[in-house]
Amino acid sequence: MAETGGGAGAAPRILVVDDTADIRDLLARYLGQHGFAVSTAADAAAARRVLEGPTDDRPDLMILDLMLPGEDGLSLCRALRADPATAALPVVMLTAMGEETDRVVGLELGADDYIPKPFNPRELLARVRAVLRRAGPRASVVNGDAEAAADRLPPAGRVRFDRWILDLGRRELEGPDGVAVALSSGEFSMLRAFVEHPQRVLTRDQLLDLARGHNAAVTDRSMDTQVSRLRRKIEVDPKEPAVLKTVWGGGYVLAVPVERL
Repeated sequence: MAETGGGAGAAPRILVVDDTADIRDLLARYLGQHGFAVSTAADAAAARRVLEGPTDDRPDLMILDLMLPGEDGLSLCRALRADPATAALPVVMLTAMGEETDRVVGLELGADDYIPKPFNPRELLARVRAVLRRAGPRASVVNGDAEAAADRLPPAGRVRFDRWILDLGRRELEGPDGVAVALSSGEFSMLRAFVEHPQRVLTRDQLLDLARGHNAAVTDRSMDTQVSRLRRKIEVDPKEPAVLKTVWGGGYVLAVPVERL
């Protein structure tokens, strides 16, 4: 594992997991030049050692290649989402050009974005910044604009819908039994968009703007996948949704009222 860029303290930390040394070195240098503290890992085992290391060294975002030796990236992403300690860690996947199935599976497992290889480092940088803005306040200050970052923070407070309570400040979803349900940053952003616009039909384009930003390269299929993931967490019967409903030809609607607590 190697580390470069940033410095101790406020710099957002990125973990690059790729078995190609040239890609690891390129991204470590490039992201380091743009204000990030970058660690690298050649496989899933090395990535786990970083994630299990000192708290101050743990990443704010992982760039994850799906084609890893041994345990592949899809398996690692699945394990991240199943562990409460890493369930909310933002993940940007690196996929082979044209591997649509891998991209969809990765998004189903909870990845926040993807970019196909070969990629332009500037595009990857833009994706990383966009995901970090959605993920929380610390990484939003990467450009040094603290005031603008504060404007993008989710509102504080808690809201109730159906059997659920969503804490907008802590970014936590609490079930009817009082137990927190893990949400990825992408799932939280989409759920926040719904609770801020309850009982209103949102088209896929509106959801994209509200939850992911105008510059996110997200397909209709991946948006549908994200909705399906949310349904599996909040619906009594995800196959017959009563909370997050489909409006055919229109989009989706949070069909229950939202109460601010």
